[in-house]
Amino acid sequence: MSVGLCRASQVAEFFPAVSPKIVVREARLEDCWEVAETHCSSFFPEYSFPLDFVLRVDRLAAMLSGFSIPKGCRRTCLVAVTGSSVNQTFYIGSEDFKIGGFDGKFSLNRGYVTGILTVDTVADFLPRKGPLRQRRTGIAYISNVAVRERFRRKGIAKRLIAKAEAQARSWGCRSIALHCDLNNPGATKLYKEQGFKCIKAPEGANWPQPKTSPDIKFNFMMKLLNTPITT
Repeated sequence: MSVGLCRASQVAEFFPAVSPKIVVREARLEDCWEVAETHCSSFFPEYSFPLDFVLRVDRLAAMLSGFSIPKGCRRTCLVAVTGSSVNQTFYIGSEDFKIGGFDGKFSLNRGYVTGILTVDTVADFLPRKGPLRQRRTGIAYISNVAVRERFRRKGIAKRLIAKAEAQARSWGCRSIALHCDLNNPGATKLYKEQGFKCIKAPEGANWPQPKTSPDIKFNFMMKLLNTPITT
C-alpha cells in the first residue's frame, strides 16, 4: 500500500469508468504534497516504503525552499487537476502571495492533481550566449513533465504543454525549449507532434543538461512560439 495516497485517488479507483473533467492551472500551496507525489511516482517508480516517503518529503522541501530564481526571471509550476472549472472554484487567500512557483490561494474544491509541469525563464539548462557565457533571455524552459500512470494517454501532457506555451508568451518569450530522454521515444513523439524540433549541439560544444544520472542522454528540443502545430 503506497504512503500518502489521498482519498481522492481512492475514489478514482472505485469509479474507473468515469472520465473526470481536467483543468490546467498554476499550482497552489495546497497542491504541494500531490505535486511531490506525482513527481516521485513518475520519475522514481521503483522506490518503495520508506524510501518513497522520504523522497516525497525531500521533494516537497525542495519545492518550498529551493524555488529561488535570479532577479528578472520567472518560474511557475502548472498542474492538471480533476474537478470543477476555474470559474466555479471558491478561493481563500491572494494570488499576490507566492512561495516559489506556487501562489497563495487555497480553494475549497481544489480537485486532484493528475499531472505536473514546470516552466521558467531561468535558462540554467540552455546554451550560454557568447564568449562570456551570458544567460539567454526570451526563451522559456519546460521541465518535470509528469502524469500519474492511470491518467496517461488522455491528452493531459499536451494540455500542460499548451498552457506552458501560453504562459511563456505572456512573459514575452519568443521560443520554448526542453530536454527529452533519448530512451523515451513516446515523449519525443509527443513533443514533435506539438511542434518541437531536435537541436543538435555544434561539434565540441558543451551544452548544459539536466542533473540526473550520467547514464541518461538527452535530446535538446525547441519550438518557436509563433509556429503552428501541424496535424
